[in-house]
Amino acid sequence: MKTQYILLILVVLVISSCTTTSKQITNTNDYDAYLELDKNKNLQLALNDVTFWKHKLESQPNQFPYLSKLSSAHSRLFKITGRIEHLIEAEKQLVNANKATNYKNSGYLRALASNYISQHKFKEALQLLTKAERIGARLKGTQKMLFDVHLELGNYELAKVYLTKFKNFSDFDYLIRVSKWHDHKGNLDAAIKYLEKAKGIAESSNLKGIKQWTYTNLGDFYGHSGDIEASYNYFLKALELDPNDAYAKKGIAWIVYSYEKNPDEALRILNAITTNHFAPDYNLLKFEIAQFKGDISLKEEQIRQYNMAMTNASYGDMYNKYNVLLFADSSENLKEAIAIAKTEIENRPTPQSYDLLSWSLYKNGNVNEALEIVENHIINKTFEPIPLYHIAEIFKAVGKTEEVQHLKKQLLASVFELGPLMADRINNL
Repeated sequence: MKTQYILLILVVLVISSCTTTSKQITNTNDYDAYLELDKNKNLQLALNDVTFWKHKLESQPNQFPYLSKLSSAHSRLFKITGRIEHLIEAEKQLVNANKATNYKNSGYLRALASNYISQHKFKEALQLLTKAERIGARLKGTQKMLFDVHLELGNYELAKVYLTKFKNFSDFDYLIRVSKWHDHKGNLDAAIKYLEKAKGIAESSNLKGIKQWTYTNLGDFYGHSGDIEASYNYFLKALELDPNDAYAKKGIAWIVYSYEKNPDEALRILNAITTNHFAPDYNLLKFEIAQFKGDISLKEEQIRQYNMAMTNASYGDMYNKYNVLLFADSSENLKEAIAIAKTEIENRPTPQSYDLLSWSLYKNGNVNEALEIVENHIINKTFEPIPLYHIAEIFKAVGKTEEVQHLKKQLLASVFELGPLMADRINNL
């Protein structure tokens, strides 16, 4: 009798755990003030800088340092507004600065490489950084960026070599990169540990820019690890520093949508952001939330706006990943998905790029070819949840049941990162 009673209690507990909704983490009182801002101080300062350096350059066109200053102002405008034309204008000014110095100023080379990284022109960035490395001025700064680029290009052994060249556990730049390295290796606990150490340096130096960057990245990492409350609090800390930080607001919107399952509130936050910030990935997030809500009208409007943005050639290859995943879900666009995935492999032959090709081929019915790519280029080489989900689906199609169940356990731990739409697909594996 006692055993039956214990079993009954256990059954009730299991049922209860399966039906309990997520704990409420967010509070509109915490962030509402950041959604109703009349002025953006940083935007005005950047606009003033553009005007100032334009006039200086017009009056003294041979002063090429002004080109770098003008570029920097446009880069800030790109970050603040999301408008691609500012990133392209920043590139234009830096190209002129490098031409004026015959590509022999390592600072200008690094600045242009940074711009190319933002545009996903990683091979072009590598060429510039290789020149800067040969010049040798401020070599550690160049080596740090070479680590970044080799990691993006999938040159992992070279990235590791460069990481050892500037090893210094008291250096903020080293700590954020060793954190990034551990994240790449799938060791999220270590990634968070080193980023927390970097936070200590950022806070003791009291430099707003690096504190801001650290808080938003910790917001991401804690979200990936399942500590949603810590994630939320770091996004709030970022907003305390900069009330207009679109990325931090987007992070809160994701928590509201993915964790708390409150799509209307998430859309309210996103609509406030996109009043003044214009990046196509916000259309994609609204598109996903519309799918979750079953709002066909909103879904069609957001994909229309996204497709219109993609007609702007200035975006280049920046949205290849998103386009492949969108086209792979459409039977009419599968060939285009495969073509873009192949372009992405040419640009950066990483496991994530091969995943795009494998997934497109799988969706096109080429299961064996997709499996071959998984086995040769993806499995055990990336730990990101989207490629792992794709691997699981491909394994399921070829009857690798045991491997699918192993992947399913990992994916269930990443449901917050993947979002509610993926939860059902994972459960059906």
